[in-house]
Amino acid sequence: MDFPEQDVDIFGEFEGQDNHGDGARQSSSSSSSSSSSSRSSSNGSDGGETSSGGSASASGSASGSSSEGEDNAEEVEKKVHGYEERDLFGSDSDEKDLFGSDNEDYCKTLATSPFPVPVLPVIRNTNNQNRGNFGRGRWQNDRGAGILPRPGPYPQRHNYGYGSKFNNRHDERFVSELKLTKSEETLSRKCIAFQEPCELACYSRVEGGDVHFDDRSLRLFKRLITEDVGADLNEGYDTFIEKKDLGSEGFGDLLAAIRNRNIPLGNIHFVTFRNNLNKILATAYIRNEPWEMGVHKRNGVVYLDVHKLPERPKSDLDRRRCYWGYCFESLATEDPRRANGEGIHHVDANAEYCSVIKTKLGAHRILMGAEMDCCDSTDDGRRFYVELKTSRELDYHTEERYEREKLLKFWIQSFLAGVPYIVIGFRDDGGRLVRTERLRTKDITQRVKMKNYWQGGVCLAFADEVLCWLYGTVKENEDYILQFAPPFNRLELLQAQSCPDAISNHVQQL
Repeated sequence: MDFPEQDVDIFGEFEGQDNHGDGARQSSSSSSSSSSSSRSSSNGSDGGETSSGGSASASGSASGSSSEGEDNAEEVEKKVHGYEERDLFGSDSDEKDLFGSDNEDYCKTLATSPFPVPVLPVIRNTNNQNRGNFGRGRWQNDRGAGILPRPGPYPQRHNYGYGSKFNNRHDERFVSELKLTKSEETLSRKCIAFQEPCELACYSRVEGGDVHFDDRSLRLFKRLITEDVGADLNEGYDTFIEKKDLGSEGFGDLLAAIRNRNIPLGNIHFVTFRNNLNKILATAYIRNEPWEMGVHKRNGVVYLDVHKLPERPKSDLDRRRCYWGYCFESLATEDPRRANGEGIHHVDANAEYCSVIKTKLGAHRILMGAEMDCCDSTDDGRRFYVELKTSRELDYHTEERYEREKLLKFWIQSFLAGVPYIVIGFRDDGGRLVRTERLRTKDITQRVKMKNYWQGGVCLAFADEVLCWLYGTVKENEDYILQFAPPFNRLELLQAQSCPDAISNHVQQL
């Protein structure tokens, strides 16, 4: 196939001009230089364009001094090869440059602006209080306190971990702290042995508050609890007697039961209620619930006293929900005073049965008191305890939180006291019993392990570290307060003013 001598490239330009001799290229270059010189002089450009303009002018003057015959020859040659003289951008020589008509004004623009440079506001990081001046409550760029002034350099916010109540580094009572820095993975590598709990004694508190060192208040589990599904847990609420806060007096009853059975304390490290151990073990995962307890070391034994934090006043719905739990306990236990089919009435939350249990967590020997809801027996007559719980019926939105938090607390409470079974009564928002479920304590950890919610071994490893730090820090015949408070990143040990009379009297009677 034959191709013409003049081919067109992809940009639409003829390539014939590139194949001509030097004379044509010189002529085109000379003409372009002349046009550039004329534009440069007409536009009055300066600066970087002066040298090129000067050389172009020289080239243009040289071309202008050539003969008229050579000019005619160049014009003929241009017409023969079919192109007109144009500049680099394809515009005619008399057109303006690339910037248009306002190029002259553009070149006169000053390098420095008369307007002030804008200052952007500083980004505040409210999640880390230890990175320079980006902590919460600090003022940036001397901008002042803002619309709402705050007293002092730090904001005194209630229940947010600031102020004298929680900033105990400046508290005269501050003794020591245990920072919660170890990860779940690190704690899971530790294998902490836990000895099977052994019951050594018990005592009962009856209606009216009297204490007896026997099991008269222990109730028997009703195996046919499923027949009560649909029962109204509000029944008997009008005669409900709420539980009184006994304070250290309740701890004194536990110590009296220990003395009554002459249980030796020579090799015991901790004496406590199970409730205090529940708090410590649960803190391995639940880091938003404050608590505190009294710590008193006498004769090598550390006594952990229960402290109840102040709470907001309970509404009628709060008291009613609390009653639903006690009502379910009455439904799920045998009551010889209640005839078949008779409704629930006269529920007294102060009547209780408490077991005194000895166990060992890691290297720590523990003697604790644990309230038991009811008991059952095997076919061979061996007695075991059953824990009774109530919970709102689960749905898609509440099931995960139930397994992450409630099942964790259920497992800790039952595991520490060696309770093998938990019976849960699920109710609706109106307080009607919807269904019941029986759980084996040892099956709960397998249930949540598949979902990687929590591990029982991590709770034990965490408690072992806390007890090691606590026993090694407290001194003989001194009193402390162990607290977990906002911002929930450490356990704090504070100096206490006195020891409860129940502990002092107990030590004197040993």
